[in-house]
Amino acid sequence: MSAISEAFRRAKENGCGVLIGYVTAGDPSIELTPKIAGALIKGGVDILELGLPFSDPIADGPTIQAASVRALAAGTTPIKVLEAAEEIKSCHSTPLVVMTYYNPVFKMGLEQFCKAAKEHGVDGLIVPDLPVEEGGDLRQAADKSNLDMIFLAAPSTSNQRLQNIVDASSGFLYLVSHFGITGAKTTIEDSTIQLVKRVKPFTSGKIPLAVGFGVSKPEHVKQLISAGADGVIVGSTLVNIIQKKNENPKIMLEELEKTAAALKKATKHETP
Repeated sequence: MSAISEAFRRAKENGCGVLIGYVTAGDPSIELTPKIAGALIKGGVDILELGLPFSDPIADGPTIQAASVRALAAGTTPIKVLEAAEEIKSCHSTPLVVMTYYNPVFKMGLEQFCKAAKEHGVDGLIVPDLPVEEGGDLRQAADKSNLDMIFLAAPSTSNQRLQNIVDASSGFLYLVSHFGITGAKTTIEDSTIQLVKRVKPFTSGKIPLAVGFGVSKPEHVKQLISAGADGVIVGSTLVNIIQKKNENPKIMLEELEKTAAALKKATKHETP
């Protein structure tokens, strides 16, 4: 069982869902990234998703796009992100997932990237601009390095394609909650709840289902877990805190920990 699968198993045993927290590595600096990770893990994040910044993050909204710009301007490179991952893993056993686009992976070489990621403590990969139909080579390289390859499904995904994505994924299925790009939302739409209920039968007993895009508040987390999600992915809310408090790292870290704790608390399954 992979570290990611184990995190879902352990959460289920404890009567709660999994909280996956996303931050862009290198924002505001690569030196601060391990401390940010530590604050989120202390707050209750079960899996940490590290964004490897890319110049054209097409799946991301303004918040994470701006974080990528800041990280690249600070001199963040793929190797530096992996070194930060290794530093995080030296202090924490929390599973790490790298989220990036295909270009940086392809440029380094698929096998070389996966091998380096594993050697630096990474447990899984998310490449949002790589469709499952074209992901065979990277999936093979990831398998060779014992990395989970996490694919995305969207509201428009047909049942047949959804089945193909479930079959190709490991670790968890990343369900995009709505059409469009990442970014904090004020509410969870009824269509998202219905989407979770539609997808759940495809994943049940096969792979955990985690929902992302627009998840920003504890009440969102409760709604999604109640609808059947095994985990939730929160990104823009955390990145916003980093952006707003970057001049006072102590307060930033305290707020990140506090926010993670509130989100994690909301993953608890409510007893009838």
